[in-house]
Amino acid sequence: MTELLQFLIAGLKNGAIYSLVALGFTMVYAATGAINFAQGQFFMLGGMLGAAFVGAGLPLPLAALAAVLATALIGAVFELVAVRPIGDGDPLRIIMVTIGGSVLFSQLALHVFGPDTRSLTTFTAGPSLKVLGAAVERQTIWIWCLTALAVAGLALLYRRTMFGRAMRATSLHRDAARLVGINARAMVTASFALAAALGAVAGLAVAPLTQTSFQVGSGVAVKGFAAAILGGLGDPAAAVAGGLVLGILESLTAGYIDPTYKDGVALIILLLVLFVRHQGLFGGSGREKV
Repeated sequence: MTELLQFLIAGLKNGAIYSLVALGFTMVYAATGAINFAQGQFFMLGGMLGAAFVGAGLPLPLAALAAVLATALIGAVFELVAVRPIGDGDPLRIIMVTIGGSVLFSQLALHVFGPDTRSLTTFTAGPSLKVLGAAVERQTIWIWCLTALAVAGLALLYRRTMFGRAMRATSLHRDAARLVGINARAMVTASFALAAALGAVAGLAVAPLTQTSFQVGSGVAVKGFAAAILGGLGDPAAAVAGGLVLGILESLTAGYIDPTYKDGVALIILLLVLFVRHQGLFGGSGREKV
């Protein structure tokens, strides 16, 4: 039981990171109908910028805040410069632009930060905690807390603020949102900024455990996209659930089968789910009134 609990803790840790990245995919998909394959690079930028700001002398809390804000700004500028000129065109064109943006961000990070890996200090120093015999790293608790805060913050934004309701209305029907006076283009820009901020939070949270480099974005993007599809693309709550399920599946596969099969088994299960239930495990097809 201790061994199983340890695998579950590791799976929930990875799953929380996948959930944050999947939320970014879901937000942009809801606003544009396209997949933002640059989302993984926002994850990379969060960790790299955080490490750079700490290296420049900022204390860790300020460096983390600056990294999230800077990444959100980069996401907004990316939408304004690269995505908005396409307008309401074919989502496939937006996907191609985001793929190009992913390559561009990765190469810019290589030239600006260099090829070496970077790391951050843990947010809270100290030994791992013991839960029923299993070890829980203090940084893992930070990852869980940040994910929970992000989910709760998005829920409050969407449900309790006019700005959030405008974003939801835009995601449900952009033309109808325009007819009632909502600036749909501004809402799309906001969705890119928020998605970039979520990716940056994930990158910052995991950097003390795994380090970061200009190359980490692509792999995380694949896992975040798989989590969004597994849960049900377009539904934030489903994206979080999909991330947690994917993280647990990977951890159990690595622990009880073979670590080399971890990625393959999770993707096979994902494909099986899509064949049986193409909207994902938790996705639905109902309509929502905003």
